[in-house]
Amino acid sequence: MLFYIALALLALNVVYAIRALYIWAGSGERVHSVAPSPDAPFVSMIVPARNEERQIEKCLDSLLAQDYPRFEVIVIDDRSEDATHAIVERIAAKDPRVKLVSGVDLPEGWVGKPWAVTQGVKHATGEWLVFTDADTVHRPSATTSAIAYAIKRGLGAVSLLPDQKLVTLPERMLMPGIIWSIAFALGPTDDIHDPTKLENALFNGQYIAIRRDAYEGVGGHEVVKNEIAEDYELALAFKRDGRFPIALVGANGLVRTRMYQSSSEIWEGFSKNFALGVRGKPLLSALGIAFMLCVSPLPEIVAVWGLVSGDYWSMAVCLAAIALTISITELAMMRMRFPRWSSLWAPIGGCYAIAVFVNSLVRHSAGGGVTWRGRTYGPSGAPRR
Repeated sequence: MLFYIALALLALNVVYAIRALYIWAGSGERVHSVAPSPDAPFVSMIVPARNEERQIEKCLDSLLAQDYPRFEVIVIDDRSEDATHAIVERIAAKDPRVKLVSGVDLPEGWVGKPWAVTQGVKHATGEWLVFTDADTVHRPSATTSAIAYAIKRGLGAVSLLPDQKLVTLPERMLMPGIIWSIAFALGPTDDIHDPTKLENALFNGQYIAIRRDAYEGVGGHEVVKNEIAEDYELALAFKRDGRFPIALVGANGLVRTRMYQSSSEIWEGFSKNFALGVRGKPLLSALGIAFMLCVSPLPEIVAVWGLVSGDYWSMAVCLAAIALTISITELAMMRMRFPRWSSLWAPIGGCYAIAVFVNSLVRHSAGGGVTWRGRTYGPSGAPRR
């Protein structure tokens, strides 16, 4: 019996490998560094900031060092309770390209980030709007390259996938597995570019460049005002509108980010929206969890079971499944520009991703909502306090 279980797990891991290769083949598009053009359109860079004192200065320094010829930086202090406002105020006093907007309280029915960036857009004068997070750092040619990429391809919006800076052991162990799990569920980024695949949509909220007329044409962030995963929902709005092509591409080192700096931050950060892509789809959620378990940790458990019971054929089959999964995952993670051999942590990261997914499902399904940046939101996204 154990041998047949091992064979079934191997078969499912072969399915995993086939899909992973399919995603790898369809996710190779990258932004490449280009020289600035003197006739480039004016750009407004919009940075929402709530309690970002540990990273906002590095972000703004990198934005102000852009080689782009004409731009402004608008920072929305979203009711911060730390030194964020003072830091930005000091930088704005030295550089007139920086505008500091003091955010006002959330209106009824709005989530924090959509409301913050909406306030920033009201102060923006650019033909293009670049929405980027305070935990990002940009190379000098990042803006030039992203805008040139979008204009050359006639896009209404382009979103970049920044490189992930992983410092602590929890980051190195958990982040690659979680992010790869999202990519695995999403599918190839080429599908996002395909206008016929309306449900294949995603923006990475860490970096989205949008032509202003396209932004206003779909209704801006007001159409996703009560969404915790506002980047995903905004991309869906673009795809369903159909007038403005979008793309999600690798930043190729031009933008990097350190999203979370501890296991608790990783847990809370991903729990807030990990399950929103399958809300209202209980069967899909159950199948997804079952499949993830068959990739890890069930092969490891059965391999140990085979070793202990002396069923070495079953152990060998499961070891083959594990080796296949790690090898293919390494290929995918190299394309995502994770450190080499990040896949060796994949079984641990995969298990953690399952736990985060289940936690996110329970929170949203049970009506518990999520807490983020000092605000608590109900399952619909409406703030509770």
